[in-house]
Amino acid sequence: MKASDLREQSADSLRKTLLEKRHEQFLQRMKGATGQLDANHVMRVTRRDIARIKTVLNEKGRSLK
Repeated sequence: MKASDLREQSADSLRKTLLEKRHEQFLQRMKGATGQLDANHVMRVTRRDIARIKTVLNEKGRSLK
């Protein structure tokens, strides 16, 4: 997920994507705790995607003021 692709989306779409990613992160944490997670790097990728989405949302919020 690239930041340039995220900037093209609307704020509502970004919020929906953020909720989906947070849910995905929760499921990954549960799998990690129970030893069912095969690839540990997916947790890092998801965390960074969430940060990118929040950054773009913050940029959009500041541009409206």
